[in-house]
Amino acid sequence: MNAGATSERVYDALKARLLDAEFHPGERLDPALLSESLGSSVTPVRDALNQLTGERLVETRTGEGFYRPHLTAPDLQDLYHWAGQVTALAIRSGSPASLPLCPAVAPDMDIAARTAALFQAIAQGSANLEHRRAIAAINDRLHAVRRVETLALGDLVPQIDAIAASAERGRRALLHEVSGYFRRRARMAHEIVRAAYRDS
Repeated sequence: MNAGATSERVYDALKARLLDAEFHPGERLDPALLSESLGSSVTPVRDALNQLTGERLVETRTGEGFYRPHLTAPDLQDLYHWAGQVTALAIRSGSPASLPLCPAVAPDMDIAARTAALFQAIAQGSANLEHRRAIAAINDRLHAVRRVETLALGDLVPQIDAIAASAERGRRALLHEVSGYFRRRARMAHEIVRAAYRDS
């Protein structure tokens, strides 16, 4: 296996483990230990951790190495507000014809993947590539949180389905549903953070 293939495999595996919340918030990510579990040398692991730091899925502390970021309610509120703003920009920049292309996604997907697919579908309707990239990054950063939102918010499928269905009623309806989705989560950020730490 060449170095490029190894680096890509290690990056993909580490990212998947982070999105699945395999590591606790604030947990140290030791490159040597990770290299053993990933069957690689330390160098591709360090490279992957540095790349994931750039994606805000990992953080570094001077002289202390790599960590899964701590989750705080104010930070989560900011992320929800940012996600709502970017998603609204994506909706507003799309053509009216693009709105019905925001489908309800496969019901057998877990709620985090289902939510990510829905917001990525909304992003695809934007005429601005940066909206699509920003929403993809937001989806990654929120993935582990979305896995535990049900513990604080209850059944989320009806709200996801309502967002998907609202696209057929036009831009204003979609904006209304998306705004409500993010406002509710920002209000409940403290409870969601507590759920995330209980579940980890």
